[in-house]
Amino acid sequence: MLLCGCAHEKSLGEKPITVVLTPLQEERLKRLQLRLEVAFDRTRPDHQEALKALWHAAFPNIELKGLISDQWKEMGWQGNDPSTDFRGGGYISLENLLFFAKNFQKTFNQLLHKEGGRRATWEYPFAVAGVNLTFMLIQMLDLRSAKPSSWCSLNFMKILGDEDMAFDLLYCVAFKVMDTLWLAMHASYMEFNAVMKATREQLEQELTMESVKSIQDMPSYMLLC
Repeated sequence: MLLCGCAHEKSLGEKPITVVLTPLQEERLKRLQLRLEVAFDRTRPDHQEALKALWHAAFPNIELKGLISDQWKEMGWQGNDPSTDFRGGGYISLENLLFFAKNFQKTFNQLLHKEGGRRATWEYPFAVAGVNLTFMLIQMLDLRSAKPSSWCSLNFMKILGDEDMAFDLLYCVAFKVMDTLWLAMHASYMEFNAVMKATREQLEQELTMESVKSIQDMPSYMLLC
C-alpha cells in the first residue's frame, strides 16, 4: 500500500504564489531545462554507451547483440530499436532509467521483472512506462517555464536548491508509486493512463505537504530499496 501523508495540502485557491528563486535555484533549474532539450541521438557515441549501460544494468549476465535487436523488447521497449521510443521523454528519460538502476537496483529489478504482488496478464512495458513517467514529471512540475506556477512545482524548486539530483530521485519515487498503484488498482494495460493520473495526483499531494523539505521526506520514498 502507498504511504499516505496527512499533512495539510496547499492549493492555488488559498493564496497567490509569489516566486523569488535564489541564484542557486535558478542555476539548477536552467541546468535541468538544458537536459530536457537534449533529444536521444542514436548516432552519438555517448548516447549509444548510455543505452548499452542500461542493458547491462538490467541484464548483467546476458550479452547484448546490438543497439537494434529484438532483445530490447524484454526490457519493455515497443520494438527492436529503443531510440524510436525516446521521442516523448528525450535523453533525460534514459538518464532517469540509468539513475534508477544504479541507485535503487533492488527496486529497479523488482519492477523490471514484475516481481511481487498479483500481476495482470497484460502488464505495462517497463521501459516505455519509464519514458512516460519522465514526460509526466516534466509536465507536473512545469519545468519548461521560467518560474513555478503551482505549489507542487514551487516546493520542488526549493528542494532542487538543496539537491541537484532532485528530479532523478523524484523519478525513482514516481516509478515505484506507479507500480504500487498498478497493483492496488488491479490494473491491466488498458488502465495505464488511469494509473498514471493517480500517480501524478499522489506525487502532487506529497510534494505539497509542509513537512516535505526533500525528496527523502516524501512518504513514498520509503517504498524504495
